[in-house]
Amino acid sequence: MGITRTHVDTLAVPPTGPPPADRPAPPGTTPATVPAGGARRLLWHLAEMALAMVAGMLLLGPLWDAAAAALGLGGPLGRPDVAALVMATSMTIGMTVWMRYRAHGWVAVGEMAAAMYVPFLLLLVPLWAGLLDGDALLLGGHLLMVPAMVLVAVRHRHEAPVPVRRHPAVVALARRWPTGLALLMTVDNWADPGVLTPWAMLALPGGYLAIGLARGTLRGPGALMTQLLGLAGWVALTLVAVTAGGRTAAWLVAFGWLAHAGWDVVHHRSGRVVPRGYAEWCGVLDAVVGVTVLLAVLTTG
Repeated sequence: MGITRTHVDTLAVPPTGPPPADRPAPPGTTPATVPAGGARRLLWHLAEMALAMVAGMLLLGPLWDAAAAALGLGGPLGRPDVAALVMATSMTIGMTVWMRYRAHGWVAVGEMAAAMYVPFLLLLVPLWAGLLDGDALLLGGHLLMVPAMVLVAVRHRHEAPVPVRRHPAVVALARRWPTGLALLMTVDNWADPGVLTPWAMLALPGGYLAIGLARGTLRGPGALMTQLLGLAGWVALTLVAVTAGGRTAAWLVAFGWLAHAGWDVVHHRSGRVVPRGYAEWCGVLDAVVGVTVLLAVLTTG
């Protein structure tokens, strides 16, 4: 009987140059590619780090709270200094997982982790001396974190990506990262379903218009008119919900979010106006919000 091997992060030998065009990659190997070009590659890497850090906070935040409640550590966890270090830990875990997935070495991972912690550690002394409050600690730590991350990224910008052998399930999950990000962002919606204000529906068509204008994708035939009609539709729905109020407004809010999930599906299939990744993320998020609003309506008097 043969032995099935799965590879999560087995790095191949770093290539000395670009692979020949007529030599396919080994089975089960996916290149850890990034956009070409120095500045673009650097910005892409920083954007990935930011998303990974946000994902780490969104995923691990509820777990920290649950563990603190179970162990009776809610008080210590609420201290500004402890909360800042816990946040840095969540961001570091998310960043580490993604950097290792992208085949970055442990030296680069360690330096990026230091960029998460050192800014907060530097501000702990003025916090303990009473010169800063908790809000200033969090704000200052994040502001100092940005140049620290850039310095680490610039230091390792010449590291060439190497092929990585990954299990097909890991590759499939990575390709669906917009869905994963949307699910992470809506964990609280499932834990505590509630009804959003009708005014929040105005952000639904606004995102498409803003991205379409920035990308110049509203110049096609009927593209701008379609988005303007969508804007008019959700504005009208919002005004009706605000006027109706009460349970009727809640039903209209749920309908508005679910309807926009369908709007996202159409745009994901067409690939027009917004990137497919954004349409996928927005569709999952809208569907979860719509469903959880329905749950809130059905479970409350």
